Amino acid sequence: MAHMGDVLAGIHSSWEFDSDSVLIRFERGIRTPKLFHVLGERRIPYEAMSRVELAPGGRRGTVVVRAVPRAGADPLVEAADGQLKETCDPYRLVLPAHRELLADYYVSELRSALGPHAAEPADSHLVAPPETPLSFKAYDGKARFDGEEVSFRWFRTGASSAKWKAGDQAFAMGELEGVEWRSPEVFKGHLRLIPRGAESPALRAFPGVEVDQDPAAVVFGPGYGLVHESLPFAAAVLAGVRAAEPVPVLASAPPSVPPGGPAGATGRGDPGDIAERIRHLGELHEAGLLTDEEFSAKKAELLAEL
Repeated sequence: MAHMGDVLAGIHSSWEFDSDSVLIRFERGIRTPKLFHVLGERRIPYEAMSRVELAPGGRRGTVVVRAVPRAGADPLVEAADGQLKETCDPYRLVLPAHRELLADYYVSELRSALGPHAAEPADSHLVAPPETPLSFKAYDGKARFDGEEVSFRWFRTGASSAKWKAGDQAFAMGELEGVEWRSPEVFKGHLRLIPRGAESPALRAFPGVEVDQDPAAVVFGPGYGLVHESLPFAAAVLAGVRAAEPVPVLASAPPSVPPGGPAGATGRGDPGDIAERIRHLGELHEAGLLTDEEFSAKKAELLAEL
């Protein structure tokens, strides 16, 4: 890779190269997209990129370096789902045309630094999400995310009667399997939480209804839920949902056989092993990945082996 600390400065942003990542710093100028103001800076690991391109810029006398992230590597790009305007693409660096040779050099260096799985979707987010807490005003309510749960507080002047009747809402990350963000710059823009199966009565209160009637959604309007406010919010929630996805409670591998013979020979399990498994269950319970009922049932099963 290029020398550590090298900087490629462009219009509205600059890229600082490190041994394993590039730090993108966004300017806060008057003409800089407000989304860049909110993002501030983002560190992108090379393993999060699928390819790097160099092309003529949209404005005369410019060239553009653009990195394309791997599918699933960046929660911001995943939440945006292709809805961002080209000028708001955080992976796009615009440069004066006279710097094309320098840009070509860095593009070559970046391509050589891409990971062996660049063409494959990422198994998990590789780029850090926006920091919480985050909040914004939608047309019908205020949305807030503290890192653990999303809350919607309805506005009497904007919320539908259905939402007002359902009351203010709060959703833990374990209840969700995704987030749907539709840009406020298009018709029926909104942010909608997607339930995980049918676990939450609150989320299935109004199945199949429009977003203005859904207590798990807020709708945008002129001046409400702007891109630079609502998209980082959606990205942070999506990252929280992915981090809270259920994990197997117990390993499927067969239990180890103690030196004295299999546990079945005495009809009892190893007390130390069972204690460790109960401790693991307790951690999952404290993390909210097991309900009280599930924890009690699994603990009883393990105690029965003693």
